[in-house]
Amino acid sequence: MSAFRRLVLRDLRLAFRQGGDAAMVVGFFVLTIVLFPFGVGPEPALLARIAAGILWVTALLAALLSLERLFQADWEDGSLEALALMPLPLEAQVLAKCLAHWLVTGLPLTVVAPLLGLLLHLDAAGYPVLVLSLLLGTPSLSLIGAIGAGLSLGARRGGVLLSLLVLPLYIPILIFGVAAVEASIGGFAARPHLLLLGAFLAGALPLAPLAAAAALRQALE
Repeated sequence: MSAFRRLVLRDLRLAFRQGGDAAMVVGFFVLTIVLFPFGVGPEPALLARIAAGILWVTALLAALLSLERLFQADWEDGSLEALALMPLPLEAQVLAKCLAHWLVTGLPLTVVAPLLGLLLHLDAAGYPVLVLSLLLGTPSLSLIGAIGAGLSLGARRGGVLLSLLVLPLYIPILIFGVAAVEASIGGFAARPHLLLLGAFLAGALPLAPLAAAAALRQALE
């Protein structure tokens, strides 16, 4: 656990020292949401009807922006080979990197989303479920994204390949995330959708690090 914690803190220090990824993700999220009223019109009823979908789709795309660099910097400077030689299993290192990625991207998106919901006239009943769905869904985005980041490591136009690999896997998370918010707004139970998001997270926690670590070993050979 000490090595795991040090690896998380290392990635957090690198992210805050560079400062680009977190600012880019939050900036993209905010600017895209701000542009939607200009594109679809300022009618509150229309914006409220599509607010949940807009927030979730934009959060998904924003989280995707920084995934390419999840392992890229360590691979380019040779740190990835040194990390692979550590006593800490590579699967645990992938999990640590996913946790750091979520703290830098997913958590800020979850915090900012309710504020942007005001701009889209999101119904008040949807705010608690929006936060809960993002807290359950965004870690899965980081975990699944790690698989794509490992598979596309070193490839030409890796960002395009990464998007093609992970976007189909993101669709169930998007569907149930939006459905939970809309069910809450409509007066229905959001619990089944939140439980399904939790089930995706429970499945991704053990499986995604295994798949991503296998992809990294292939890239290092």
